[in-house]
Amino acid sequence: MTDPNQPPREPQREPEGDGGYNAGMAVFSYIIGGIIVWSLIGWGLDTLLKTHWIVLVGALLGIAGGLYLAGKHGLFTQQGRSAKSNPPDNGVEGNGDH
Repeated sequence: MTDPNQPPREPQREPEGDGGYNAGMAVFSYIIGGIIVWSLIGWGLDTLLKTHWIVLVGALLGIAGGLYLAGKHGLFTQQGRSAKSNPPDNGVEGNGDH
């Protein structure tokens, strides 16, 4: 139960400056996780089939899968850029004095 004498809490806002770091860590995690999982799958298949090259294919699939997931989640796009900080290019050079 809430106390009617206390003012309501403001919702917590996300910090504005950590998007790049978090996105980078997510991309790193996807790639490393993909390499580990698919390399283990490749190692298992190598053991079953008595070969030595499927683990390499698994690692490459893990890298590709990690990059695909990162792109699918939009982690390669820059977020939070406003129109003020990046004005449109009108083809005009100089400072505007004619």
